Amino acid sequence: MTEETTFFELSLKGRQLSLKHPLVMGILNITPDSFHTDSRIGSTGDLLRRAEGMIREGADILDIGGQSSRPGALRLSAEDECRRAIPAITAVRREFPEVVISVDTFYAEVARQASHAGADIINDISGGNIDSEMFSTAAKLDMPYVLTHIQGEPQTMQNKPVYIDVVGEVVNYFTEKIKHLKDVGVTQIILDPGFGFGKRNEHNLRLLKEMHLFCSLGYPLLAGLSRKKTLQTIISADAENALNITTSANTIALMHGASILRVHDVKEAKEAVLLFNALQQA
Repeated sequence: MTEETTFFELSLKGRQLSLKHPLVMGILNITPDSFHTDSRIGSTGDLLRRAEGMIREGADILDIGGQSSRPGALRLSAEDECRRAIPAITAVRREFPEVVISVDTFYAEVARQASHAGADIINDISGGNIDSEMFSTAAKLDMPYVLTHIQGEPQTMQNKPVYIDVVGEVVNYFTEKIKHLKDVGVTQIILDPGFGFGKRNEHNLRLLKEMHLFCSLGYPLLAGLSRKKTLQTIISADAENALNITTSANTIALMHGASILRVHDVKEAKEAVLLFNALQQA
């Protein structure tokens, strides 16, 4: 059953980003240890080539991160993360002045420097749990904030996560966090159920199946399913061979209300969006 996507619009430093139709967010990992080896970027030249390719394929947003959030990843300091991410954001903004840039970070200081370098959106996989200044920083910067559900931290999140009712618990988490964000002045919020962040396969699949229930909270939804372990497990394959099932999962997410798809593979995600849009108009 197709879920109607509510019309949202984000304000980004003097310009508007419409979510009337779903958008595609391309992942640019400035890291040597991301779980999908083909997504790792090691030089500015490689970064700009990949950014150009994603834009050409239809990416609406580029999500730049200097720290891996895969399960068990070692945590970098904010200073070390800045050394990776800020030059990358600066280079992409200089080369592609019109593209929307998201910074993937859980550090307030990285968000501040990223904003000055040209980032438009904060994508915080920790839901403000790692850096207590993140919410107030997002408010001061007046940037849209991606609020992600996570149980634990990247280093420990997959150590036997437990839920009684995963959907209900994620709804309660969002409700509480949204109140905190609004209390400090953050009004532009995007919700990410956090597929793979402190969840077993059955939790991820139930969240995908019932993702439309989060639409009642009144904010746009982001789905980050790209090549993740749950999808790998279903087809008994590794990340490098999980493109087709990712496209299938992205299509299901769109049918259940996703406004943004965060992906490694822009072309295929864009085609899923085109199909979804055609179905909506049929």
